[in-house]
Amino acid sequence: MANRTDIDAASVHGTNPQNLVEKILRMKIYAATYWKQHCFGLTAESLVDKAIELNYVGGTFGGQRKPTEFICLVLKLLQLQPDKEIIVEFIRNEDYKYVRVLGAFYLRLVGRPKEVYDYLEPLYNDYRKLRQRQLDGTFSLTHMDEVIDQMLQGDYLFDIALPRLPNRHAMERIGQLEPRISMLEADFDEEALEAEAAEARKAAEALEKEMLREAGDKHKRARSPDRGRDKKRRSRSRSRSRERCSSALRNSQDKQSTAAPLGASAVRD
Repeated sequence: MANRTDIDAASVHGTNPQNLVEKILRMKIYAATYWKQHCFGLTAESLVDKAIELNYVGGTFGGQRKPTEFICLVLKLLQLQPDKEIIVEFIRNEDYKYVRVLGAFYLRLVGRPKEVYDYLEPLYNDYRKLRQRQLDGTFSLTHMDEVIDQMLQGDYLFDIALPRLPNRHAMERIGQLEPRISMLEADFDEEALEAEAAEARKAAEALEKEMLREAGDKHKRARSPDRGRDKKRRSRSRSRSRERCSSALRNSQDKQSTAAPLGASAVRD
């Protein structure tokens, strides 16, 4: 029958994969028009085309809690249980964001804890907007990283109870996961390094100015004795010049005084 799980599908968490969706919700999905018209006869390959057509996420909506197209395709994936490689390609798809969410949510339901962390945590760096249908039928905006965080931290999403996921720190302690490094943390490290480099440049410039100032002071001190000696030399030179002038003046006066009496005696004779 169209609602049966694939005969080659393996049990997940010890049960039929479709049992991960509560029975009431499964019955609503089986009765939905979208399921009957578009999900009948789908294969893992043809389901991709339906996933590309998605334009919002959500569980159920309205007074009768009608299932969304998104949750119908989630149940179809559980029914088909496609190869892991197909789901990984869903998650790595960067062109169609709703295909990525579909693959991530399916892996969260059926994947092992290490697989869930390894494939979903990188999606924290995807900040694209998503349309989400609310219970009253209206739409709201959310973001890819928010939905991924709800998958990893929450217990209930899109009207489906999520399988228990061990705490990340516990898995780090037992060596199954490496410590996670956020891209934002790397940005903060780069900013810190740039700030340290700027401070180092300022310190180097200040040190260079201080060294130049000290060198200028030494040069001035080295030149100041010479200027003092030059002043003393000029002072002594001026003193000697004044002395020579004074001596010459006295000699001239002496000669004049000597010549005057001789002239007077000559007149008397």
